[in-house]
Amino acid sequence: LHQRDLLGLPDILECCGFSGRTWFRILKLWRETGDVVNRQPGRTSRGRLRALDREDIDCLLRLVKQNPDYFLDELMHLLKTNRFISVHFTSIFCELERAGLSYKKLKRIAKERNENL
Repeated sequence: LHQRDLLGLPDILECCGFSGRTWFRILKLWRETGDVVNRQPGRTSRGRLRALDREDIDCLLRLVKQNPDYFLDELMHLLKTNRFISVHFTSIFCELERAGLSYKKLKRIAKERNENL
């Protein structure tokens, strides 16, 4: 739209919610790399790197669903022996919490599991 003068820059900025400075920074990146995402190795994404990847979290969720009575240190040991990952129990707690598990949900899973026996 901008290159072909179909829409003025102020209208484009208003639609996109960009500032003029951001627009020209992205345009410069597009002209230099052909992409609008900076993929330089020195540039990192925001936030801290996660200790556990998606497969590890899925493994944790399966373990908790099979046995909701596991303590965090037991889950830590299981990850260390089965997945060869050494993480602190607070990391496990944070990932389970981020996955949406709560004490209340664990109680419900345990109750359902006991009714099936």
